Amino acid sequence: MRERPYCTAILLAAGKGKRMGTTVSKQFLPICGKEILAWTVDVFENSPSVDEIFLVAHADGMDDVKQMQNAYLWKKVTRIVEGGKERQDSVYHGLRMLSEQSDVVLIHDGVRPFVTETMISESIQAARQYGAAVIGVPVKDTIKICSADGMALETPERSSLWQIQTPQTFRREVIVSAYQQAKEAQFLSTDDASVAEFAGYSVKVQMGSYRNIKITTKEDLLIAEAFWKEELP
Repeated sequence: MRERPYCTAILLAAGKGKRMGTTVSKQFLPICGKEILAWTVDVFENSPSVDEIFLVAHADGMDDVKQMQNAYLWKKVTRIVEGGKERQDSVYHGLRMLSEQSDVVLIHDGVRPFVTETMISESIQAARQYGAAVIGVPVKDTIKICSADGMALETPERSSLWQIQTPQTFRREVIVSAYQQAKEAQFLSTDDASVAEFAGYSVKVQMGSYRNIKITTKEDLLIAEAFWKEELP
């Protein structure tokens, strides 16, 4: 691997946003006059650690993403890829487009616009060292494992629980191999790290930020707008 790795970011923008309850997919909703996805892409576009960006979009949103690319003049966006039925399928479609020049792959939710350069660069460093790395935060609340009818079964020790975020970052050969193994075994997960774990790889978890929220509900939109109004000049 080169001293300075070639890094590809796969940004997922293929969700339909059913929990948001809007006719517009959540990644295209505006915050402070700009689409959520645009805020997210800009972080990776401006990152000196990232060399290229793949945008994975739902079939219905491909034209919208292409129009955004033209409007914002993103130079690092080299591919716009059609997503799949599940998140894992969308990631797999993006991974299939990788070239061998990619040393490190970052997989990030397009609706996490508060990712920072520090998170990106530190994730890349950890992935180079450990093969697989994710960021997250210790949970603040007590977590209970419940039965299907809502009865509490177990209360795990909170100090060992982390809420996992993105980017989730890997050496290319690790994540490509993991996804191929998962596909052959028909293993399905909503988390890239879980796919790597299924394939036998160890995953390093490091500190993210409580601000690195995934905008999924209308309440998340209100929180995100408050964050931006605090940060914008």
